[in-house]
Amino acid sequence: MKVLVSDNLGEIGIRMFEQEEGIEVDVKTGLPPEELKSIIGDYDALVIRSATKVTEDLLEATTHLKVVGRAGIGLDNVDIPAATRRGIVVMNTPGGNVVTTAEHTIALMLSLTRNIPLGTSSLRDGRWDKKKLQGRELFNKVLGVIGFGKIGSIVANRARGLKMRVIVYDPFVTPERIEKAGCESVSLEELYQKSDYITVHVPKLKDTISFINKEAFDQMKDDVMIINCARGGIVKESDLYDAMKSGKVAGAALDVFETEPLGKSPLFEMDKFVCTPHLGASTREAQTNVAVAVAGQIIDYLKNGTIINAVNVPSVTGELLTKLGPFLFLADRLGCLQAQFCSGPLKEVIIEYTGDFKGLDLSPVSTAVLKGFLAPVLKDEVNSINASVIAKERGIKVTETTSAESEDYLNLITVKAITTEMTNIVAGTIFGKNDPRIVKINNLRIEMVPHGYLALIHTFDKPGAIGSVGSVLGKHNINISRMQVGQEEDGERNIIILRTDTPIPDDVLESLRSLPLGKTVMSLEL
Repeated sequence: MKVLVSDNLGEIGIRMFEQEEGIEVDVKTGLPPEELKSIIGDYDALVIRSATKVTEDLLEATTHLKVVGRAGIGLDNVDIPAATRRGIVVMNTPGGNVVTTAEHTIALMLSLTRNIPLGTSSLRDGRWDKKKLQGRELFNKVLGVIGFGKIGSIVANRARGLKMRVIVYDPFVTPERIEKAGCESVSLEELYQKSDYITVHVPKLKDTISFINKEAFDQMKDDVMIINCARGGIVKESDLYDAMKSGKVAGAALDVFETEPLGKSPLFEMDKFVCTPHLGASTREAQTNVAVAVAGQIIDYLKNGTIINAVNVPSVTGELLTKLGPFLFLADRLGCLQAQFCSGPLKEVIIEYTGDFKGLDLSPVSTAVLKGFLAPVLKDEVNSINASVIAKERGIKVTETTSAESEDYLNLITVKAITTEMTNIVAGTIFGKNDPRIVKINNLRIEMVPHGYLALIHTFDKPGAIGSVGSVLGKHNINISRMQVGQEEDGERNIIILRTDTPIPDDVLESLRSLPLGKTVMSLEL
């Protein structure tokens, strides 16, 4: 079996492949896309970091490829749905560099606070700018942490060791868990108003791009300092420049950027701007950790069929995977749908199986529900191995019940999500052998294909409601590829499910919300 390493990998990982009987490894880094495409058909496994782009075009050229392994967490450079359709397992190594990235955050905060880069450059230029470079103490300062996942929680822990007061905003983590760690759970508005330093530790999602923008800066206290070691684009760089220019932001430290490699940036004009070229995970220890992890995972999969840290396949045998496949996809979509419906930290998930599941072990299906729920928040950090563990760490209670009786469907999966603010219920079934459908949202009966760009629209059950929706979308040249209409059990409202060829822009969503017969409009992506 042949393994291709297309990005830089720690030498220990390459040696593991070389020493494994039955494994042949080639190291070919920096290949142009067309050259990589021309040789990929010879390989059973591909090892990457962030440089190689595993596109659908590249995957179409594969003939033997069984697994893609990322030495690190982020999988923005992998077309996971395309890999899944071709039966290719996609793995990452989510735990290998969390401490390293957290430490880099603290290092940038200290460098920024004590003017270390400026002090170094001034001495090299022959100046002694001691008075000019007066800094601050971190002692008793307030650090606002946005995102309390693995890295954010470690940063908070290290900052508490520096005797900082740590406040946290994470709408997906219960206040009890944050307070148990010795921190204070606050609203985003309160974090902006109170923090002397703000550090972001959230994945790059549709909702987090430009999350720290002009509107956010306007809410912050004067002389705040900003640190971003998460993903480029979460801090809007043009708005950061303006905030620094005006004096609102006293300093900023970025390890990640909207465009990488960075090239030129107006931020370089600012004295109190500290930057590093995406070094968050770049330590000897972290690179050893991820190299050992990815090599071990791929060897185990190629030789034994063992799946570890896969983001698109559960850890089950091939035979069971064939039987569970339709239920796994449905469960993942039910979880993802719930994640987009719910607001407030998740407290409990109740999964009910009713009907004929042919005696199957449904624990991987429950895991798929949790993964679907957590993925929109944690993105590449969550997979079919760790979803249950992460849920437990976040204080989420998971309950499963099974009943052989089902009134309306041969089999039905119902997922009830209870947060600090609301309770939502979604249910789905399999039509035929492998055709998934969402059939209930709270007290609304529907028949929805759980795939694509969707809009869920509640309207009054009156003539003209459906036509007015179609008119708005037609006016904006948005094609409806599928429309389904359901009705509330009490008959007062309709629910319209639209699938469109492209996402519905925010201004069009607002037009839909302003319709006289409209009630609510929600944009979904499954």
